[in-house]
Amino acid sequence: MLTAFAVLLCFTALLAYLNERFLHFPTTVGVTLAGALSSILLIVLDTQGVVPGVRSWAAGLLNTLNFTNFVLNGILSLLLFAGSLSLDAGQMLRQRGSILLLAFFSTVISTFLIGVAAYGVFQLLGLTVPPVWALLFGALISPTDPVAVLDLLGRARVPARIKILIAGESLFNDGVGVVIFLVIAAVAGIGPHGTSMDVNAMTVLTLFAREALGGVLFGAALGYGGFLMLRSIAQPAVEVLITLALVLGGYVAAAALGMSGPLAMVVAGLVLSATKHLAFDGATRQHVETFWETIDQVLNIILFSFIGLDVLLTRPSMAQVVASVILIGVALAARYISVALPFTLVRAREGYGAYTVRLLTWGGLRGGIAISLALGLPDSPYRPPLLTATYAIVLFTIAVQGLTIMPLVHRAVAASGTESSEQRAGGAPL
Repeated sequence: MLTAFAVLLCFTALLAYLNERFLHFPTTVGVTLAGALSSILLIVLDTQGVVPGVRSWAAGLLNTLNFTNFVLNGILSLLLFAGSLSLDAGQMLRQRGSILLLAFFSTVISTFLIGVAAYGVFQLLGLTVPPVWALLFGALISPTDPVAVLDLLGRARVPARIKILIAGESLFNDGVGVVIFLVIAAVAGIGPHGTSMDVNAMTVLTLFAREALGGVLFGAALGYGGFLMLRSIAQPAVEVLITLALVLGGYVAAAALGMSGPLAMVVAGLVLSATKHLAFDGATRQHVETFWETIDQVLNIILFSFIGLDVLLTRPSMAQVVASVILIGVALAARYISVALPFTLVRAREGYGAYTVRLLTWGGLRGGIAISLALGLPDSPYRPPLLTATYAIVLFTIAVQGLTIMPLVHRAVAASGTESSEQRAGGAPL
């Protein structure tokens, strides 16, 4: 496993270098595209007999690492904690209504819309996928990943609260989406224990409450416990070690207790973000923040490189390809509807511009969580169509939406006059 990780790490570093040296795309977008193109090249070399067996060799390396465990049981805890630690917890608290509304209701609505539409598309093309598996697909593809788009939004003069809204929604809907996926998987009998549960409202609500509410409360306890420890010392290396132990140990403990590890890490990071002016002195705070910023950037590059390389693991049929193309449009439409409906309750009251729904829709990138959940599905005749569609949607959102969000940002800001009003009000541009 160490050899496989070393090879793929070196390959990731090469992709990142080539992107920075020649392509100049945002790093996450560039390494994903380079990884996908490299995968396609290896497939062509293998099928044409130029380098026979190279695809099997490369796919074996990826399977050795087990992408699902690498993400869900590995780097996800670090990425979510780092992301929430970097945000303004006070601003997120002021926007908690819109963030939580989108994170919960948008994910639920999107799961249902995509699930129903996917079932119809698969049936139309002769791909036998049961309704519950279609809902699983809706659950795994609905959570958004803001990593690439936030880099782009940071280069535009967009109101800071829009950035907080996108990041906050994504951090929480990652956790909500995983919980919904686990609940549906348990109903389908393909959960962690491989046994089905009684399908009734009370059982489902109990499981959801234990995962979601339990994860939030456990994360708050972790964050507060970490704060109490950190404020009593002032040694940078020890404080970094404490935060690292809090994340890795807390994530494992949450899973063992049947609670949502992703939600626990988001809340723990926000608690420390809100109290870091009390927990750290100036120099120590800089060390800790620099450590987590570096961890966040490096792991994101590795993650998005693996997303591109994982194209090697798919062997789609023509019907699966057609279904995937259709479902790209379905996912976009579902994202728009699932954002627009709940957003009507808060847009006027909280003063968001008309462009916000469009930014949330086009900026709703999918990433590693979707692919890791899809790869984690058990072997069955229903798995290949879902896996192919997941790859197609993830690559489309990163490559197409990620590279075209900036013109939309500029047009939206110019049309609404948001930039000038924020500057007149003394708002800090990004």
